[in-house]
Amino acid sequence: MNLSIGLALTLVLLVGNGFFVAAEFALVAAKRHRLEKAAAGGSKAAGAALAGIKELSLMLAGAQLGITLCSLGLGVVSEPLIAGTLTPLFHTVGLPETAAHAVAFVIALALVTFLHMVLGEMAPKSWAIAHPERSATLLALPFRGFTLLVRPLISALNAVSNGLLRLFKVRPREEGAHPPRTPEQLQHLVAESRRLGLIEADDHAVLSQALHAPHADITPLITLPGQIIAVPAAATAQQVIDACLRAQRSRLIVGTPADPAGVVHIRDAYLARKRGTDVTAAQLAYRIPALPPRTSVSDAVARLRAARSQIALIRADDGATAGIVSLDDLLTTLLVPA
Repeated sequence: MNLSIGLALTLVLLVGNGFFVAAEFALVAAKRHRLEKAAAGGSKAAGAALAGIKELSLMLAGAQLGITLCSLGLGVVSEPLIAGTLTPLFHTVGLPETAAHAVAFVIALALVTFLHMVLGEMAPKSWAIAHPERSATLLALPFRGFTLLVRPLISALNAVSNGLLRLFKVRPREEGAHPPRTPEQLQHLVAESRRLGLIEADDHAVLSQALHAPHADITPLITLPGQIIAVPAAATAQQVIDACLRAQRSRLIVGTPADPAGVVHIRDAYLARKRGTDVTAAQLAYRIPALPPRTSVSDAVARLRAARSQIALIRADDGATAGIVSLDDLLTTLLVPA
């Protein structure tokens, strides 16, 4: 093979390996609520990243397949090319042909391994972990396209691996194969566990409260607008940090208590300040789900968890802001016996 063509193929394989490594770590490290915010703003790449997270097992299998193919390609193309180029050089300086080939092969193996580890593995992994949402959106569309293209092959390989597991009496667990238990089933399990002496009375009381309290109304848990602590939408990252420290809270409403624009977390403000990014509280904020005031505790918890939010906005029947409720307060109601 021509040296220039071989070096070009080596570069392509290293870039491809780095692409799959970065895509794999980006999907694992990316914050879902940030991708949802970007997708809601019309970003197709963020939408593709979200779709990948929902099929994480498939995407990770696709990444591993891509990494394996690129690694094999480096072994087939790059190592023989470099060794074949170096062997005549060592032979001309007096080394026997066998020794020259051995030395050239060792150097080629070491060089390719170094490039593979640094450029194809460690550098893209570090970049993806440092900027998970950015790397996920940049790589999502081509990565998802590749994974969907090789999906039949991944399914076949997965079937073979599951068959091998069954030979050793290990039952593979498919995604979504075990639906969640109903509240009635959980109540029966708690009652039976207490009857058989498997749990203490205090634990039984806590679990029973957690199963029966969900039907209660969230009205007593609502923080009224006059008690809400907010920061202006134009507040800087440092101003958000100062406000959180004064209020001794990790999250604050952005905007005004009567018209909240979102919630900002002190962690995001610290990260923005560390990066030196000139952003406002409105740009750091994430969406607040809205609930009617007579929502049950269980429905409120379910909707907050589905929205991956710690705070919900309570809207009155006329659309006015009636206050906010936090997931911490809801869970306290569920877990602390009356």
